[in-house]
Amino acid sequence: MFDKKVQRAALQVAVLTAFLTTFSASCMNMSVPNMESDFQVNAAAIGWVITAYIMTTAAMTIPFGKLADAKGRRGVMVTGICGYMLASLCLVFVPTFPLLILARVVQGFFASTLFATNNAILISVYPPEQKGQMLGISIAATYIGLAAGPVLGGFINHYIGWRSIFIITAILACVAFILALKGVPRIPVEESHKKPDVRGNILFIAAIVITLYGLSNLSVLKFGWVILVIGLAMGIVFVLAERKAEDPIVRISMFTKCRAFTFSNFAALLNYASTYAISYLMSIYLQVVKGYESQVAGIIMVAMPIMQAIFTPYMGKLSDRVKPHKLASLGMGICAVGLVLFALLGENTPLAFVFVPLLISGFGYAVFSSPNTNAILSLVKKEEYAIANSILSTMRTVGQCISMCIVTIIVGTILGNVALEHSAPADLVKTMHIMFVICVVMCVAGVFLSLQRRKES
Repeated sequence: MFDKKVQRAALQVAVLTAFLTTFSASCMNMSVPNMESDFQVNAAAIGWVITAYIMTTAAMTIPFGKLADAKGRRGVMVTGICGYMLASLCLVFVPTFPLLILARVVQGFFASTLFATNNAILISVYPPEQKGQMLGISIAATYIGLAAGPVLGGFINHYIGWRSIFIITAILACVAFILALKGVPRIPVEESHKKPDVRGNILFIAAIVITLYGLSNLSVLKFGWVILVIGLAMGIVFVLAERKAEDPIVRISMFTKCRAFTFSNFAALLNYASTYAISYLMSIYLQVVKGYESQVAGIIMVAMPIMQAIFTPYMGKLSDRVKPHKLASLGMGICAVGLVLFALLGENTPLAFVFVPLLISGFGYAVFSSPNTNAILSLVKKEEYAIANSILSTMRTVGQCISMCIVTIIVGTILGNVALEHSAPADLVKTMHIMFVICVVMCVAGVFLSLQRRKES
């Protein structure tokens, strides 16, 4: 068992890396209209600032999780923090929109190492009876990042400019790098003499990227649906190849032999797919439809992540005593109620009513997130923590990407090439209504999947 000093260091790094990745992402949502204006691109194109980042993390988190379990989680984490810091610095000076997207891809590449390792390292140094509690603290840091992002991002964007966001991100990454070097332990790994699953890595990355690219461009490219089908076909080939691989990057039996593991992960995917677009859509709604400046919009939007930050640690601790799947299912049901209320927002909705779905969704997300994570990591062996955490992170990022892809399709269909700031408020509200109705359907489906776990309990 690790001493308290090591445990404290692992918790500090997990909390800081969880915070900085979400802080950077939520800041970006507040800068979308300004970035669109600076680079003179349309509403459909600017969505790629968000999509490129999460698409990359979706493709790379599982390969890095497998690498971390095989070669050591500390080395993967330290390298990733350093790369994330350098990518953030590059984003400060990026001159063109294509280079901006490329830099976001690089940033997402290194962010995936953090998603793969931070919680895996954290729960490796704490006893099982504290696992849910520690995950609750780490996930709460995620929501504190989400809470700080809109507020600080709104002020930074308004008074200094969106590029300054990446300076702050780089500084936070530098601090995390120093803490990781000094305090994160080298957790012994069982040396494997099996051949690396190169084919599996290539198939997985290609399947994720091609599928999500095809989905993102269904309303833009004439043959976008063909790309989507090719990506899905490659996913099937990947599964077939992994069943025969000597040392697969994903052990398919984790899904086939444990229905609870499968349902928990797909519940996470649907939860993130149905809720991730909230911040993006509400940022546009508050700034373009309601006419608030970015710093004011950020203060309004902080209501949701504050609820998440307050209640997540408690729900994580509670999930050590109450069956996690029950809490997670309840959380998704509460999120569905919030999404129904978002779908009722209009051009003349009073500001007081806007807070209601933000608060409800924030609470629902807190009830779902750490119990669901605890449920998943309780179903695997200790030596598979990183890959299990990576699978969950991939479900999260794929869900986020699906959410943004659907937004891109709807925006492209309704607004076409018109910039967000020049779009009619009625068209923007129509776009929101369609998206939130789709989100409600996905969330209800997630509740159904989450409830299926009771048969395994």
